[in-house]
Amino acid sequence: MATNNIYFWILFNAFILLLLGLDLFVFHRKTHEVKIKEALGWSVFWIVLSLSFNALIYYWKGPTAALEFLTAYLIEKSLSVDNLFVFIMIFSYFQIPVQFQHKVLFWGILGALVLRATFILVGVALLAKFHFIMYLLGAFLVFTGIKMATTEQEEIDPKANPVVKFISRYIPVTNTLVGDKFFVKYDKTWFLTPLFIVLIMVETTDVVFAADSIPAILAVSRDSFIVYTSNVFALLGLRALYFALAGIMKLFHYLHYGLSLILVFIGAKLLLSDIYKIDMVWALVIVAAILAGSVLLSLLLPKKGDEKIPIVIEEDQEKNSTKP
Repeated sequence: MATNNIYFWILFNAFILLLLGLDLFVFHRKTHEVKIKEALGWSVFWIVLSLSFNALIYYWKGPTAALEFLTAYLIEKSLSVDNLFVFIMIFSYFQIPVQFQHKVLFWGILGALVLRATFILVGVALLAKFHFIMYLLGAFLVFTGIKMATTEQEEIDPKANPVVKFISRYIPVTNTLVGDKFFVKYDKTWFLTPLFIVLIMVETTDVVFAADSIPAILAVSRDSFIVYTSNVFALLGLRALYFALAGIMKLFHYLHYGLSLILVFIGAKLLLSDIYKIDMVWALVIVAAILAGSVLLSLLLPKKGDEKIPIVIEEDQEKNSTKP
C-alpha cells in the first residue's frame, strides 16, 4: 500500500480547501462571466502549482514517484478534456448563462473530489489484496478505449438521468433560473432551480468519467497519495480549462481518438505488466506524444462543415428571477 501517514493527507486537503475557499469567497465572490484572459491566467496558475507539487514529490519521495505523479496528472488532465464536451452540451441544453457556469463547476468539482477520493482508496486497497483485479482493469481500459473510438458521443437527455428523475419526482423544480441560486423558497415551500439540476448532471457524468480515469491512473501508480493528489490537481484546473477552451473545443476533433488510444495503451500496460514492464519514462513520453499528436493532427486537418458550438443562450435576468 502507499503513503498512509494521516498527516500528509490532512495537510494536503487543508491546503486544497484553503485554495478552494479563496477561489469561491475572494476571487469569485461576485458572480461574473469568466473571460478567456482570466481563464488562461487561472489555467497557468493551476499548472504551475501542479508542477511545483511535482517537484516537491521529487525531493520528498524520489524520481520514480515524481514520474508517476506527472504521468498520472497528464493522463487525468487529458481524459478530463472529454468532460468539457459534456459540460458544453449540458450548459447549452439548459441555456445556462456564462456568469453562472463557474459556480456550477466549482461545486460540481468539489463533489467530484470527494467521490474520487473514495474510488481511489477502495481501488488501491483492492489491487493490493487481489492481484487478478489488475487484469480486469486492464481489459476494461482496452475495451473502453476501443468503444470510445468507435462510438459517437450521445446527446444529453436530462430526463433519462436516473438521479435527476428521482429528485424531480419528490422535490418541486422551478421552471426558470432564479439568479445563481440552487434553492428558492416560495409560499413556505422549497423549490430546486434548474441550476441545481445542472449541478446534479455535472456530478453524475463525472462519476461516469471517473470509471475510465481512475483505473487508468491506478495502472500508473499504486501509491494512493500519488494517485489522489495528481487527480486533485488535474480536476482543480478543469474549470479554468473549460472557460479557456470552450469556444474552440470542436476544433480538436481528433482528440477523442487520441484519448481512446491512451486508454488502450494504459490497459495493455496493465495486462502485460507481469510479462514486460514498460518503463515509466517511456509511458510518460508515449502518453504525451499521443495527446500532442491528436491535437496537432486536429489543427493540421480541420474538419469541414463544422458549426460553432453554442456555448450559452443569454437570457434576460428579470425572466430568470420569476417565480415557478
